[in-house]
Amino acid sequence: MPIRVFVTGGTFDKEYNEITGRLYFKDTHLPEMLVLGRSRLDVRMETLMMIDSLDMTDADRSLIADRCLSSEEDRILITHGTDTMAETAALLASRLTGKTVVLTGAMVPYKFGSSDGLFNLGSALAFVQALPHGVYVAMNGRCFSWDNVRKNRQTGEFEELTGLS
Repeated sequence: MPIRVFVTGGTFDKEYNEITGRLYFKDTHLPEMLVLGRSRLDVRMETLMMIDSLDMTDADRSLIADRCLSSEEDRILITHGTDTMAETAALLASRLTGKTVVLTGAMVPYKFGSSDGLFNLGSALAFVQALPHGVYVAMNGRCFSWDNVRKNRQTGEFEELTGLS
């Protein structure tokens, strides 16, 4: 069965406007990234929104959950901004069963060339195929259960909650 990919925006898909000096959204970079990564997976991609996760509302999260619920695929990858990825993962875990959902993103936009996005996408695609049903966050080669992860804003990395003081 194919893997369903839902695009929601986030740093993954931001571009830099050289005139204004601001980041903005145009189109998703995922098709280009899959070609560059020489992916041979059967993926069905759908863009749900192109927003920064700090601007994501409860209605946006509900839309993501509804699309996951209605998806015939039981393996789902979601590209998402890193700032509120854990919050979306928690909502999905409260509403979904019988599916493997992996959220991933990037700390640096793909178009910057030094992005972690390509690596995170490849890792997330591997995790979504191998993990049992549940909701996960995949960043920087690591995979976290939805209820045991946070973004450490000081280090810019995701980490487990277990063992933190």
